[in-house]
Amino acid sequence: MSIFSIREKQQRPRRSFYNIRQKGGIGLTHLILLVGGIIWMYPFLWMLGSSLKTNADFFDQGLNIFPRQIEWSNYSNAWNEASFGQYFFNTAIVAGTTVILVMLFTAMAGYALARTNFPGKKLLLGLIALTLFLPHGYTIIPVFDLVQRLGLLDTLASVVLVQASGGMVFSTFLFMGYFSSMEREIEDAARVDGANFNQRFWMVMFPLAGPMLATVALFTFIGAWNSFFIPLVFTLGVPELRTLAVGMYAFIAENSTNWTYLAAGSVITLGPIMVVFVLLQRYFINGVAGAVKS
Repeated sequence: MSIFSIREKQQRPRRSFYNIRQKGGIGLTHLILLVGGIIWMYPFLWMLGSSLKTNADFFDQGLNIFPRQIEWSNYSNAWNEASFGQYFFNTAIVAGTTVILVMLFTAMAGYALARTNFPGKKLLLGLIALTLFLPHGYTIIPVFDLVQRLGLLDTLASVVLVQASGGMVFSTFLFMGYFSSMEREIEDAARVDGANFNQRFWMVMFPLAGPMLATVALFTFIGAWNSFFIPLVFTLGVPELRTLAVGMYAFIAENSTNWTYLAAGSVITLGPIMVVFVLLQRYFINGVAGAVKS
């Protein structure tokens, strides 16, 4: 028997023991993640179950997720009687319009900053980046005064403009990083064919920026959909223009709260966000990876 065969026999138990330890560690990690995921998801599952309970079951069952009797009428009552239907419509208008404006303007700005050089560019980028650290509480008064002077107070247009302007900086930097990471060969080919700067952007680069467009759309949609402070300030005088976040707060304040309606309204509020994320998650991951890589 050779020395190599003896060594191989001696190493087999060690390798098998190592494989067992490795598999045991992976299994333990999966178990911990599973338990953590269940704990993390429990509040949402409880809210989902509570939205289908009767008022009596809501108080009798405590933290039990599963309803004794399913009440689908909670959703229709919350949609109509608690005005969540109107709030949903207002929120969809605000979020959808904000997403479109942010994607268009930040894509153009990001491409221009990524592909052009001019004196003071670094200083300008630094000044723009500083605005990311300004809290809304310090800027809301001059913004409110500007909106009032424009005659847009107590309109959904004011909410859209303020929401869109608040998301411009971060999204511009995302597009700037994404376009900087893209090769210039395609642009050079378009330039040889006679395409100018604007044509290269709209006909070549913008269609190729699908992952980053999805990423910015997702970030902007979640921010606009969940926004509370800005819609509260700029629609305070017109309750019919409340968004879902403001409407839920008002529902708690104005009623001896029907918790099943509130749970149904919460599910209505979270549903679109979850659907959008599921549809765009692949593009979201690719877009973030491309921006970080640059």
